[in-house]
Amino acid sequence: MTEAAARRAPGTPCWVSLMVHGMAATQEFYGALFGWEFRPGPQQLGPYVRALLDGKEVAGIGQLPPDRRLPVAWTPYLASDDVDATAETVRHCGGTVGVGPLDAGEAGRMAIGSDPAGAVFGLWQAAGHRGTAVTGVPGAMAWNELVTRETASVAKFYQAVFGYAEEAVVSADFDFVTLHLAGHPVASVHGVGHALPRDQGPHWMTYFEVADVDEAVERVADLGGHVVSPAREGAHGRVATVADLEGAEFSVVTSRAA
Repeated sequence: MTEAAARRAPGTPCWVSLMVHGMAATQEFYGALFGWEFRPGPQQLGPYVRALLDGKEVAGIGQLPPDRRLPVAWTPYLASDDVDATAETVRHCGGTVGVGPLDAGEAGRMAIGSDPAGAVFGLWQAAGHRGTAVTGVPGAMAWNELVTRETASVAKFYQAVFGYAEEAVVSADFDFVTLHLAGHPVASVHGVGHALPRDQGPHWMTYFEVADVDEAVERVADLGGHVVSPAREGAHGRVATVADLEGAEFSVVTSRAA
């Protein structure tokens, strides 16, 4: 089991959160799929629970206000040493900040923004809550990928805000960039051009590790979710894209050993 470092370098995906209309049904869905248990709090933005895997925090689920028709989507949070300064940089570099910065009790300070192409992400300045306590094991976050039209301009935005180094996959028909911090890959950007779903636009995709992708896909369907993209062999393992009861999309992956 990979224990996450106490302090993450700014720009490292450190948490993932989902805001939904029906919290009870959503908890039941993910509890059955990933074996998550739930602990309440913090409640600053309304009802919220943290998902636990073997007692370790791995994700958050919150309640959308009933009058808000916001898209239901998993949102990765990127670590920051100073959310207010990072939010200002996001604006300066052509992004927007839609929520915050604001305090989440004693857990930390947060903001939610979007890049110039419209993909939404969070910022997290850790205090009492360090973020995801474990990654890369079944039921925990494994990776985050920005799905967008083209990588060139949007990758420059993230590089300017977080200081990522970029490593491009050199290919005539594949627009893909890996973002690195201190020599380690932390996220990726995939330019899909016109293949980007019109009803979704540019978005961050969270990958959750599972022991068996095909079994997980079957379970998603049994639990009332649906399959967006069937299981296939990807660059890092077998992967499928699915959606939960309210349509929030995520990927499940069985990573190959490095």
